[in-house]
Amino acid sequence: MRVVVALGGNALLKRGEPMTAEVQRGNVRRAAAALAELAKDHEIIVAHGNGPQVGLLALQSAAFEGVEAYPLDILGAESVGMIGYLVEQELTNALPRDRRCATLLTQTEVDPDDPAFQKPEKPIGPVYPDAAAQRVREEYEDWQLVEESPGSWRRVVPSPAPRTITQIGAIRLLAESGFIVVCAGGGGIPVIRNEQGHLEGIEAVIDKDLAAGLLADELQADAFLMLTDVDAVYLDWGTPEQRRIRAITPEELSRMNFAAGSMGPKVKAACDFASHPGRLAGIGRLEDARAILEGRTGTLVRLEA
Repeated sequence: MRVVVALGGNALLKRGEPMTAEVQRGNVRRAAAALAELAKDHEIIVAHGNGPQVGLLALQSAAFEGVEAYPLDILGAESVGMIGYLVEQELTNALPRDRRCATLLTQTEVDPDDPAFQKPEKPIGPVYPDAAAQRVREEYEDWQLVEESPGSWRRVVPSPAPRTITQIGAIRLLAESGFIVVCAGGGGIPVIRNEQGHLEGIEAVIDKDLAAGLLADELQADAFLMLTDVDAVYLDWGTPEQRRIRAITPEELSRMNFAAGSMGPKVKAACDFASHPGRLAGIGRLEDARAILEGRTGTLVRLEA
């Protein structure tokens, strides 16, 4: 099977962990082991998130006095270059020597008039408790913060819908040549077409699940896995009544409501991809990748649940 795998940024840098290179490498090494197991029997293409990492780079960039902070497209390119390097290296080490990997820095075109630019909802960077969040508001007046859970705040930025993966031809060529391709990192670097038809970056972070779903569709994948730090999709998450969804049709799932900044994009991407016959979308924990594909755990979305 051809399987597109989307690794959540929070799976590579877990909530509450120190945002160090050592911690990230350790998490990537564990992710590579799960991917290598999947690659034994399937052709895989790997996408990944960058929310925690790009937020950290934004903080570092804003800390320099007298120098204009780098825009999010540049910071996005920096973050996905770093993550792609780690994923490719650890995956190469986990695979037999005759398997080849390639990382492609990917640009994703968006609509400059997307309404998301007027309503930032994509969380990036670290989680701030109440007192730290107040200091961030005072120091970075143009940043918007939202409360993800009681006493936990994160910065949010625009997250326009992906329209075109500009390097899809190169990705397809590499995959068909036997490479495991690491691409569409962070949803891709956000770009628009200017009046001259030229590509240029824009201030945004694209949701990696929606971009990976577009990637899976363009590559005519058989399966699309979104791997994160929770074991499945839950109804009434965070309440005493929460319950796991094991298998469901796209139509049924699309009628349910989920948080726009977290599970919402995963659910939408799963429904869009699995709305075609013969396709399977799965959501669950990174370490359960093979078990999700085989229907033993996680949430499975397909036309016949």
